[in-house]
Amino acid sequence: MNTMRLILLLFILMPILEMWLLITIGSYIGAPSTILLVMLTALMGIALLREQGVSTLWRGREKLQQGKMPAQEMMEGIVLAVSGALLLTPGFVTDAIGLMGLLPFSRIFLVKGILQKVTFFDTTAQPFAQPHHGNEHKNSGDTFDGESWDSEDSLNKPK
Repeated sequence: MNTMRLILLLFILMPILEMWLLITIGSYIGAPSTILLVMLTALMGIALLREQGVSTLWRGREKLQQGKMPAQEMMEGIVLAVSGALLLTPGFVTDAIGLMGLLPFSRIFLVKGILQKVTFFDTTAQPFAQPHHGNEHKNSGDTFDGESWDSEDSLNKPK
């Protein structure tokens, strides 16, 4: 099955599954308790997202300062964003999936699997930089002199 059909199937089946679960759980614990439980999972998710997001941001920043590419942290950031959105979506299945993306051990396992399938290019290399030797001029290119003006300036100038 191709990816687009799988995504379409998920968009159709997921809301049906979520409604069925909400109705079933609501029939056991009542509608107010079900709504409170959904709101509680969203609030917990926001708190966990904030904590994990800041931690991931700092690790990525440290790698950048060391001159390394923060590929792991970038992918974790994407997983965190998707997980946060899933936790804010009402439902228990989306909350469970979102929680797996927010917990460090499952998120790192997921991201490592993704990174094994993705190729990154080294952006620290400077392909256009020319090595400088001795007393050579740093800018050996042509220099152009020019003027610029704003069209409003030309209208306001006295003639």
